[in-house]
Amino acid sequence: MTRLLARWLVSIAALVVAAWVVPGITVSGRAWLAYAVMAVILGLVNALVRPLLKLLSCPLIILTLGLFLLVVNGVTLWLAAAVTETLGFGYQVEGFVPAFLGALIVSVVSVLLSVFVPDTKKR
Repeated sequence: MTRLLARWLVSIAALVVAAWVVPGITVSGRAWLAYAVMAVILGLVNALVRPLLKLLSCPLIILTLGLFLLVVNGVTLWLAAAVTETLGFGYQVEGFVPAFLGALIVSVVSVLLSVFVPDTKKR
C-alpha cells in the first residue's frame, strides 16, 4: 500500500512538472485535486488502454525500432486528460504536440523520482 501511494505521488509530481514546462497543458480550478485525479486516470488508461494501443500499433513499433511508443505515450496522456476534463476536473491538454511533449516529461520525471521510492518488497 505504501508503494502504491509513493507511485501515485511520483505521478502527481511528474504531472505538475509537465504542466509547468509545456505551454499547451493547463490546470484550472483546484489544482491539487486536478493533479490527483489525473494521476489516477492516467494510471488506469496506462493499465487498460495502453496495451491495446501497443498491440494495434505493433507493426509501427517494430518498423520504428520502438520510437512509436513515444506516440502511444502521448496518446494515452491526451486520452487521460480528455477523460479528466470530461469529469469536470481542470487538467487540459490542447492538442497532440503538448500531449507528446508532456508524455516525454512525465516519463523522464517519473523515472528520475522513482529512484527515491524505496523498494518495499519482502525478500
